[in-house]
Amino acid sequence: MSARKALRQAEPVRYSRILAIGAERGSEVVTNDDVAGPIDSSDEWIRQRTGIVTRTRATNDVDVLDLAEAAARRALDAAGLTGADVDAVILSTITYFHQTPSAAAVLADRLGATPAAAYDISAACAGYAYGIGQADALVRSGAARHVLVIGAEKLSDFVDPTDRTISFLLGDGAGAAVVGPSDTPGIGPTVWGSDGAKASAIRQTHPWSDLREDTDAGWPTLRQDGQTVFKWASFQMAPVAAKAMAEAGVEPDDIQVFVPHQANMRIIDQMVKQLRLPESVVVARDIADTGNTSAASIPLATQRLLDEGSARSGDLALQIGFGAGLVYAAQVVVLP
Repeated sequence: MSARKALRQAEPVRYSRILAIGAERGSEVVTNDDVAGPIDSSDEWIRQRTGIVTRTRATNDVDVLDLAEAAARRALDAAGLTGADVDAVILSTITYFHQTPSAAAVLADRLGATPAAAYDISAACAGYAYGIGQADALVRSGAARHVLVIGAEKLSDFVDPTDRTISFLLGDGAGAAVVGPSDTPGIGPTVWGSDGAKASAIRQTHPWSDLREDTDAGWPTLRQDGQTVFKWASFQMAPVAAKAMAEAGVEPDDIQVFVPHQANMRIIDQMVKQLRLPESVVVARDIADTGNTSAASIPLATQRLLDEGSARSGDLALQIGFGAGLVYAAQVVVLP
């Protein structure tokens, strides 16, 4: 009887980092006045409650895959890579109309990344941070050398103009990051989790199956329990962000940039206060003129800070996503 052969495993690498980021926003600027009428509100009320002045939305001829492709191409160009250099594509979205095949597989083909591994994740506003955590693990394990992570949403497809709970917050866009090997640590440990007991706090009005059973059911749109979400995000997410710093071995004074999910300006302010971040920290506030873009919000906000020069390559950034599920994920990263 022959001896059993030892299995060969992929050669791991010690560290990974974000090599580049790309972004694409909806081309239409929608003001508070544009959305205030159907919800019997005003520009002043929306600004005070959310910090949003405008939101960007895509035109009818642009879908979520178009947004994802544009952001992904920009990220690849910035990294000096092509689709052929990508070993895995991870796309986070809740607004792709097809249950199967995955949006990631279609996107990989568009980018010339075939036969890269490709899969979607549904983690709503935490999706990009989930994807970065998975890409970090794939690269360090040796399973992939370059991983493309995209957060893309066309939330305007799920807006009820008369809804006062969430629809007036929402925008469209996509952000992408290329993750690859590094000689030094570039992505800290991911702290993530979920609380399905609060699943109804952010939800669809009804399941797709209702359209089959009831022709009057109407198109599903999004809703949230505002106070539940506000309290959860404002007071339970700061400890998650603090744990991500601790896991990465850094203190608040070490952080140079803070990029929270762009859900609500008051939530952002509350988190900054609880984390005791120094005044020198640059805080992303992209929500003011982009709106809440769910899985796309962190890379969109990061790219804006880099483009404006508020953040620089090499800065240490704390990022955290949180949303429907309820789910959350945070990590400290070195900006590309």
